[in-house]
Amino acid sequence: MFQFPIYLDNNATTPIDKRVLDTMLPFFTKYFGNAASHSHSFGWQAEEAVDIAREQVAQLINAEPNEIVFTSGATEADNLALKGVFEMYASKGNHIITVKTEHKAVLDSCKHLEKLGAEVTYLDVNRDGLIDVTELQKSIKSNTILISMMYANNEIGVIQPIKDIAAIAKKNEVLFFTDATQAVGKIPVNVIKDGIDLMAFSAHKIYGPKGIGALYVRRRNPRVRITAQMDGGGHERGMRSGTLNVPGIVGFGKACELCKVEMQKDSQITAELRDKLENELLQIDGSRVNGSRINRLPNTLNMSFKNVDSTDLMMRFSKNIALSSGSACTSATQSPSFVLKALGLTDQMALSSLRFGLGRFTTEEEIDYTIQQFRHLL
Repeated sequence: MFQFPIYLDNNATTPIDKRVLDTMLPFFTKYFGNAASHSHSFGWQAEEAVDIAREQVAQLINAEPNEIVFTSGATEADNLALKGVFEMYASKGNHIITVKTEHKAVLDSCKHLEKLGAEVTYLDVNRDGLIDVTELQKSIKSNTILISMMYANNEIGVIQPIKDIAAIAKKNEVLFFTDATQAVGKIPVNVIKDGIDLMAFSAHKIYGPKGIGALYVRRRNPRVRITAQMDGGGHERGMRSGTLNVPGIVGFGKACELCKVEMQKDSQITAELRDKLENELLQIDGSRVNGSRINRLPNTLNMSFKNVDSTDLMMRFSKNIALSSGSACTSATQSPSFVLKALGLTDQMALSSLRFGLGRFTTEEEIDYTIQQFRHLL
């Protein structure tokens, strides 16, 4: 028998895997050294642990360890990529192309850069949440320096045609950055095969700790350079200064190692449970799935329920089932989701939408209970 409350908000964050926690604990008490302390064994042990974790993170995405820059999370990685490229390549141009459904960390960074003289094109998406690659090609100008597009959307789970986008970027000698926070660890992400130049991702979406993330920065074909946004010691090869979060990095590495081994199994199980939940909830009058049902993450389901207030529904479920109506980064506002609005949903339909985020520890009994409760209330 499962325990309440049931957690179905794994797109917001995931519980830390006990195996990850067990790996981290010694680095709080026994191996607590500063990885930049090179004069004694405490520092050497910490540095070695960071090196091992950097390799584990790199292996999950088919990168080289020296292409991984540790940050405080994906939001910082997004900022570092966008602002770092804008400054470094200012002599080449000032035009950035992104999408209206990007994460706020990308959209707000772009708005900030516009104040500094950047020209930003915000592409539309179709009703499935996918961009038109022809429109992307048309949007490229002689002063375009960067294309920024999320690998998989955090609200609806739609996966963009990453290889096609990367091919267009390469053809036009434009850098390609993707926020892959929701994709890494859930589906195969290969920075070489996918043609990615910069990529942000985070530990707490893959059963690792909060407060640690990474930016992948390609070192060859082409070699990507970025201007540091945090100065003070030249850590992380001069791209991100600051004392390294050794326990967090160790946990990040272990989480990536586990995902590399267990991702296929986890994805298959969550997809089956997600499909069961979706098929049953679609039997409810006036229900609909938001976004593509083909090109999407295996764990994500976003649905609207006609004449239902999602906030009211979440409150009624709150003691037994943890759900969300969209991104945790915008949940403080009660306005309709800008992602769902971009798909063409009315305000009313957007405000009647819920996001179900399944995870490694979701069980069939929990999904059965959720279905039963929805049938009862709707």
